[in-house]
Amino acid sequence: MHANPILYADFPDPDVIRVGETYYLATTTMHVLPGCDILRSYNLCDWELVCHVCPTLDGTSAQRLIDGDIYGQGMWAPSLRFHAGVFHVFFVANDTRRSYHYTAPAIEGPWTEQPVEGFYHDPSLLFDDDGRVYIAHGNRRIHLTEMKPDLSAPIPGGFDEIIVRDGSSDAFPLGYEGSHLQKINGRYFLSLIHWPKQENGRRTQAVYWADNIQGPWQGGDVLDDDMGFRNRGIAQGGLIDTPDGRWFAMLFQDHGAEGRMPVLVPVRWEDGLPVFGPVPGTIETPDSRPGYVYRPLVGSDDFSQENLRDFWQWNHQPDDSLWKLDSVAGTMTLRTGRVVADLEHAPNTLTQRTFGPCCACEVTVDASGLGNGDYAGLCALQGHFAQIAICRQDGKLFLSVIAKDDELRELAWLPLEGKQARFRAEFDFTDMKDEVRFFWRTDGDWQPLGPAHHLVYDLHHFMGVRVGLFCYSTRKSGGEAGFRDFRYEMMD
Repeated sequence: MHANPILYADFPDPDVIRVGETYYLATTTMHVLPGCDILRSYNLCDWELVCHVCPTLDGTSAQRLIDGDIYGQGMWAPSLRFHAGVFHVFFVANDTRRSYHYTAPAIEGPWTEQPVEGFYHDPSLLFDDDGRVYIAHGNRRIHLTEMKPDLSAPIPGGFDEIIVRDGSSDAFPLGYEGSHLQKINGRYFLSLIHWPKQENGRRTQAVYWADNIQGPWQGGDVLDDDMGFRNRGIAQGGLIDTPDGRWFAMLFQDHGAEGRMPVLVPVRWEDGLPVFGPVPGTIETPDSRPGYVYRPLVGSDDFSQENLRDFWQWNHQPDDSLWKLDSVAGTMTLRTGRVVADLEHAPNTLTQRTFGPCCACEVTVDASGLGNGDYAGLCALQGHFAQIAICRQDGKLFLSVIAKDDELRELAWLPLEGKQARFRAEFDFTDMKDEVRFFWRTDGDWQPLGPAHHLVYDLHHFMGVRVGLFCYSTRKSGGEAGFRDFRYEMMD
């Protein structure tokens, strides 16, 4: 049996396919890069990272944290498909208002970006049996657009109509979106997320169906369930079958600062239509590779390899001239390239997801190369972020804790003897406690520094909290810090 949600971390907008006995899941990564993570499983519950589809997006100034940012934007809601021996990923970025289509002969890549004309919010691809290709997309009004076979543009004069319309914004504050278009046993199904004010007033899952792709379409809400968790509805995803003929839906549920977690929902069929739920707290699925050892989705790093491990992702596009690995010394160095106001504007912050219900991360920071006004350390990155750092001021080193809620506040300030310290961040997401606490030490026992900080999920970052390593300048660029022996611990 597996716990549900199946991943206690931020893997939003999941789109799952099965190729033979292997499942693949694509998920939103927004402003972190490399982006568009693809995971692999043999039982729909245990997952490992296969690849990142896009190393960068467009290299705009905002994507590089220059004159702006793309928090809560970037890469959204991927559609993953396998057709005629080729893998396809299709998504949009709200900061550029562009659509992106990538193809690869194997799931590991290499992935090649293909040209595409138009912008398709929350797109879903369908390669129909007659060779025609469609995208379902939109918010509140769901469009169905027939595309050229290579997906480069809509077919001139082809089918392009609204197939599902929502009610008023007063009754439905979140209109239909998050399209997942599929053809199952000769019938077309369109799965959508919804949020009506009436009834329980939470996210719901809707399904529409048609015997002809051009309609008429009929349907409505099919799942209104929160698993008893704080009225947090479960929705947005598609249907997936197992090799032995069982059916599930892979959806997600909001869990506060930890983000949006994938939830697996049993599905049965009645009169050719899917019936969802109820959603169990534990779930059992067939396993095509029992005993398979999955690579961890997060983890420790002694920086002894030539490249960063694949669970690391940068906050926005990095400046590759400002970081380096010394695999012999086991050190990652971050150097500052410009003056910034705070952590949110700092380039080259290196991050991983946090995992619940509790986890802890540690790292040793060498501040020998810091300049005056520089900060380097360990952070909880979110809109309401918090950080523990070594700071150099007037030639002296200090320990500092800074947090942001309604305003930016320095919560602790302590002189540091020596040039390095080991930091620890402990995260507690139990029942949405959503706290981080910081500790430090040099040679002795762990010492707390600053109060617990409450983490908040908001639409500014639109992402679950991440742990990160950072170095930034507030006065003059050119300083640097070394990071060693990063340790990631799952806690009870």
